[in-house]
Amino acid sequence: MSEWLVLALAMVAVTAVVLTIALLNNRRVGEDDDPSQTPDVIEYMTMMIGVVYAIVLGLAIAGVWEGRSSAQEYVRQEAQALHEVSARSSVYPADVRARIHADVNAYVSHVVHQEWRTMAEHGSLDDEGARLLARVRADVTDYRPKDDYEAEAYQPLVDQVAAADNARSARGQSAGATMPGVVWFGLIIGALVTVGLIFALQIRRSFRELLLAGLFSVLIAFLLFLIWDFDTPFGRGISATAAPFLDLFPDAAGG
Repeated sequence: MSEWLVLALAMVAVTAVVLTIALLNNRRVGEDDDPSQTPDVIEYMTMMIGVVYAIVLGLAIAGVWEGRSSAQEYVRQEAQALHEVSARSSVYPADVRARIHADVNAYVSHVVHQEWRTMAEHGSLDDEGARLLARVRADVTDYRPKDDYEAEAYQPLVDQVAAADNARSARGQSAGATMPGVVWFGLIIGALVTVGLIFALQIRRSFRELLLAGLFSVLIAFLLFLIWDFDTPFGRGISATAAPFLDLFPDAAGG
């Protein structure tokens, strides 16, 4: 059974139970009942719905912001690990060192100029980036140290390549949208219900009331847009950037 079917059945069941209880309770009311003596619950219900929806919006914004921050941290870790590979390879012979630097720069250039666009458009990494990183790994692991000094640098270099690969995988996993469709369904329906309840309070056409209603609607629309913009960490306006790569590899970042 799909989650959408479960959600629909649960909503129908809850609505049916509430309406049934309300109708049964209404039949038990005597003819001498005075509704004016009963507290009006419309304002209370409207307030509670607004509070619950505000909590849901806050949690959604916090969730997508955390996802965006994590994606940026993965980029920083990957760039730092590759920078360590370039820096620590200085103990190797000139030809080996030059080959490692060239392959690291080629990988960084590809990430910044090609793979970043792929993540933004398709929410995934590309095969060329994996191939270039594998070449960097081969440069490091295939070399056989010739003395103790080079041997001491070998394992840390291997570890840094592994750290870069791990950060790359995490970056790929965070490239797509993070909010499930069912959450978006709840956010949009909640927004419609919350704004619609303004009319349950019998809003009038005075300038002050219309202004407040408009500002309230604009605020909810802005918050939903904020969630949508943060939802894809690499694909929209306020997204994670390639700044760590640009800072640590200025030559490769230039193309």
